[in-house]
Amino acid sequence: MTQEVSEQAGLKIIPLGGLGEIGLNMMVFEYEDDIIVVDCGLMFPEPHMLGIDMVIPDISYLRERSDRVRGILLTHGHEDHIGALPFVLEDLPVPVYGTALTLGFVREKLKEYSLDSVTNLCVVKPRDTVSLGSFSVEFIRVSHSIVDGCALAIRTPEGVVIHTGDFKIDQTPVDKELTDLTTFSRYGSEGVLALMSDSTNIEREGYTLSEKLVGDAFHEIFPQCHGRIIVAAFSSNIHRVQQVVAAAERFGRKVLLNGRSMLANVQIARELGYLKIPEGLLIDLKDLPRLPKEEVCMVTTGSQGEPMSALTRIAMDDHKQIKLEAGDTVILSSRFIPGNEKTISDLINHLYRRGAEVYYEKVSEVHVSGHASQEELKLMLNIVQPRYFIPVHGEYRHLVKHVQLAEHVGIGRERCILAVNGDMVCFSGGKGELAGTVESGRVFVDGKGIGDVGEIVLKDRKHLSQDGMVVVIIAINQATGEIIYGPDIISRGFVFEDESQEFMDETKKVVLDTLAAHNMEVMGDWNEVKMEVRRILRRFFNKTIERRPVILPVIMEI
Repeated sequence: MTQEVSEQAGLKIIPLGGLGEIGLNMMVFEYEDDIIVVDCGLMFPEPHMLGIDMVIPDISYLRERSDRVRGILLTHGHEDHIGALPFVLEDLPVPVYGTALTLGFVREKLKEYSLDSVTNLCVVKPRDTVSLGSFSVEFIRVSHSIVDGCALAIRTPEGVVIHTGDFKIDQTPVDKELTDLTTFSRYGSEGVLALMSDSTNIEREGYTLSEKLVGDAFHEIFPQCHGRIIVAAFSSNIHRVQQVVAAAERFGRKVLLNGRSMLANVQIARELGYLKIPEGLLIDLKDLPRLPKEEVCMVTTGSQGEPMSALTRIAMDDHKQIKLEAGDTVILSSRFIPGNEKTISDLINHLYRRGAEVYYEKVSEVHVSGHASQEELKLMLNIVQPRYFIPVHGEYRHLVKHVQLAEHVGIGRERCILAVNGDMVCFSGGKGELAGTVESGRVFVDGKGIGDVGEIVLKDRKHLSQDGMVVVIIAINQATGEIIYGPDIISRGFVFEDESQEFMDETKKVVLDTLAAHNMEVMGDWNEVKMEVRRILRRFFNKTIERRPVILPVIMEI
């Protein structure tokens, strides 16, 4: 039950997304009349969210206090941290702060939603400080699977809170930009009120491997390939694209970029100087026929087996311009996102059916994580030495295990705050505690509809998908109650009518017997008749074939 606690004194930290789930990251910091927001992400739909395009956080709490919101600060440019901005900025037209590549991706996203008029995007660099009301925020460089990632040191009247964003400690990053441990250490020496640290990889022991190892794997694989090479990766992983480009150049291959987001993100990264591609290395689709297969390398999206992606169409032999042949090599240079395992396995099987050799995470070092493993998380805790620890970014088990890790390095359980979405963490006089809850949740985006699909609609969709639908159409004389037409039985996803005629005839008889049991002339209330038809058919279907379709009686008065 939501408690109204907004008038409580001190610093309030409120997760509106990202705690208890992967994705949907949004964190609110509030002190008196000032509010800042860290990240504004979306979540891609889970399997039970039938027909949903994406999920965004419920910002009711912010909407009611829109005059207090001073700005949105972005840690990096992944969809689970920036994807909800087009929807949120319509309600909260506040300044947005982020590094150059992060805001480059944001501009492209706003353009997709015809929000080109949004101009209050403020570019910052690591170690820059932004002052917003009661808050002063320093951006701290961190390594991640995307360029220009930052942690945030948020200075408040109650003390400094460090939010790591997504990070790992890569000692040999592709761009030679190390996680800024010096600045983290400086804050640790000064004193940190609370550390909010990424929990995504808490279940992995040791250290996360360096991105450079993926480049080494490419340099081992490329000379063994005698046909075309197709590398599938996330379009935001500019370091990965850079390493493909380097391997292609070294082994005499031209590079074809494929996929709308891949083309857009590469263009943004090149314009900002984050991606270096030698002149003449890139080719277009029209150049493919004239080049020998051993001189072609394609970089494409679709590593998750998305149904309409170019890679899936290639695997299904349904691409108009690219046909996979024996001797071609496909490298899936990304992780299997939980929930996509079956789809990706099907994709790999289809690629093998086309005669290709396939490299993927389980059989080769063609992908490494962008998130810190246990030893790096311990290092962050020991460097920052926070008075309080709050795990963020993870499902509930990840948060619990991160608390256990913090205890293992000497942070007492009483100084670990395990919060989930909607919880309010309050700091006052140096003491931190959970202090109630606020309204939070998920808003479903379906086509152009935002929030008009709720749990009831999803339940209906699930019911329809599992059991099908039966429509009973009856035309009745308005004056006499005589049946003029029907009942006509139409089913979808229930039984195949042509092969179940006997069963459908029996269904009609059940409906007729039900109607005959009522005095139709004096009944008058057709809603009651519909309810009775629905009740009788539900019982009939359950008894005869043990199915529970959605039953929709339609009575027309003539």
